[in-house]
Amino acid sequence: MTQPPTSSVATLSQDDLKTLVGQAALRYVVPGDIVGVGTGSTVNKFIDALAGMKDQIKGAVSSSLASTERLQALGIQVFDSNDVAELSVYIDGADEIDHQGYMVKGGGAALTREKIVAAQSRQFVCIADESKLVQTLGRFPLPVEVIPMAAQRIMRQFEAMGAQARLRLKDGAPLVTDNGQHIVDVTGLQITDPLAFETQVSQWPGVVTVGVFAHQKAQVCLLGTATGVKTLTF
Repeated sequence: MTQPPTSSVATLSQDDLKTLVGQAALRYVVPGDIVGVGTGSTVNKFIDALAGMKDQIKGAVSSSLASTERLQALGIQVFDSNDVAELSVYIDGADEIDHQGYMVKGGGAALTREKIVAAQSRQFVCIADESKLVQTLGRFPLPVEVIPMAAQRIMRQFEAMGAQARLRLKDGAPLVTDNGQHIVDVTGLQITDPLAFETQVSQWPGVVTVGVFAHQKAQVCLLGTATGVKTLTF
């Protein structure tokens, strides 16, 4: 476990914890390889740290336009996922992660591309602060990327399960993802069987991607805590 100086333990902010886990993730990057890079504020800390060893890697495959722009601005080459057969590691954050390595992701609306890059990686390393560790998934609103014409019907399907669903808006209009689709956010769920839940919802017509990452779960979680980085393995 990597620990900060004792005097700083009580003053670590959430931003500090994100920096710690972003730096800790560098040890999972294989020199000479292409690394899978996720999306979000915690991943931005990893990207910034990765810039310090950019000469030791071939480049990255990115899960969003935002991460691609950040990587390229730091001089890291970004490859199209179709041009890379397999990645040794994918490093990304999570909105929630449980004690089996199952996650809820998509708060940044990049869940589809995140799941694609995760699927082509041999290892998923999740980087998160300790507030993201939960016993049961569902406290964080579950993002579901949907084809716009199906949004209302999919929301009714979730409501029939006893949940509440709403279309994610941006500037008063439906948010449009990098893939040209919309996001439905679902609350009131307790996802006790993530594998079965992901399989079920993924089959609903109009669902592009559900933000439960169970089939593409994490093998490692680097968890930022008040006493440093805790490594969880699944």
